[in-house]
Amino acid sequence: MAVRFVIIGGGPAGVEAAATASRLGAEVTLVERDVVGGAANLWDCIPSKAMIATAGAVALTRRSHALALSLVCGEPDLAALGKRIEEISTRLAASNCQQLESQGVRILRGSGRLVGPHRVEVTPLEGGEPELIDADAVLISTGSSPRVPAWAEVDGERVMTTRHAYPPPTIPEHLIVIGSGVTGVEFVHLFRSLGARVTLVVSRQQVLPLKDAEVAAALEADFLDTGVTLVKGARAISADRVGDEVVVVCEDDRKLHGSHVLLAIGSVPSSAGLGLEQAGVEVNEAGYVPVNQHCQSNVPHIYAAGDLSGRLQLASVAAAQGRKVAEHVMGLHTREHRHLDYDKAASAIFTEPEIADVGLAEAEAFALGRKIRVTKVPFALSAKAMIDGDSRGFVKLISDPATGTVLGGTIVGAHAAELISVIGLAVSARLRVDDIAETVFVHPALAEVLAAAAE
Repeated sequence: MAVRFVIIGGGPAGVEAAATASRLGAEVTLVERDVVGGAANLWDCIPSKAMIATAGAVALTRRSHALALSLVCGEPDLAALGKRIEEISTRLAASNCQQLESQGVRILRGSGRLVGPHRVEVTPLEGGEPELIDADAVLISTGSSPRVPAWAEVDGERVMTTRHAYPPPTIPEHLIVIGSGVTGVEFVHLFRSLGARVTLVVSRQQVLPLKDAEVAAALEADFLDTGVTLVKGARAISADRVGDEVVVVCEDDRKLHGSHVLLAIGSVPSSAGLGLEQAGVEVNEAGYVPVNQHCQSNVPHIYAAGDLSGRLQLASVAAAQGRKVAEHVMGLHTREHRHLDYDKAASAIFTEPEIADVGLAEAEAFALGRKIRVTKVPFALSAKAMIDGDSRGFVKLISDPATGTVLGGTIVGAHAAELISVIGLAVSARLRVDDIAETVFVHPALAEVLAAAAE
């Protein structure tokens, strides 16, 4: 008899788990109430990157003189942009459904919850009687939603979360962004490129407080060059709409006035109403489900993946978790099976210039007292960067001085999100710097800077 595998939540983790388990012979049911592909992914991540692509094109026209072109500045068509975002998300969701259904996955549109350790109740979206499904294994991958603090009253018009900004009805005259993490800085770049005046509230003394200081400095310099106002050491305690403006008050009594405010202060896991407690699944104080290396909860046949697991909140990591869960459910862990190594997951920030990193960071190594070799090469030395008219940024490579093994790297510059894959592969495969240095890259290409950093 086939393994009965029920998945609640069709985000990147759920979709990948369903596809993998079905290929391995499981009887898979996927329950999703919003969109197959994940609300956080298709209603947040993908739309923001689509807007950033448009913003990047606008920014390029503003520096077209670097490419020997007369200054031509395109103005964004928000209606067309909104339609483009919707088309991309719809196409991706349809593709996910077609793929899963072609593999025999049963997709149920509705809300799922555990009503026992081995039983899931599904309430259809269109109404009707709930359906009870018996399961040998269950994956909970319901994702997260933007965090809204008690001191902010979101109206979706002047006081917004990220999901109100794809795109907004008009470009804000003066947008105040609260939160200088990954999401916050991406929205600063996005709206500044589209023509808004932007103020960024930075609770600490640098943007991207968890990233390399040189990376933060490079991004701050670019923000300042483009007219962004940075308000550092300021922790917001209120954001109120007053007529046609918003007023943000900080702990130190500083007041900021703008036309709109965008909250980019993290997310909260979607763990309520899932019946986790009734099934005996532990949930921590923050609402996450603690998991082991197989993404198992304290109830071995009930798994959690994606944002709900409290691990790296990246769509790529969620998909990898989903694949590993499916393999574990189908018993592949009893054979050769590699655990997911979160320390080797690459990540990117889609600002301009782009930022990407993977593996061991320089500051982390020093904090651990670990000996490392650090090489840094600027894109200013790259012929391709000169040709493209954008030589901002650098490549920093971290390696073991004794063995030459690549331990990590950081890239700031054009196409960093693509280039980091080379270093990511080197870290995962335990390659040496010589392996990169001896690779013959295309000329002229930005990737040549990777070889230079490895020498």
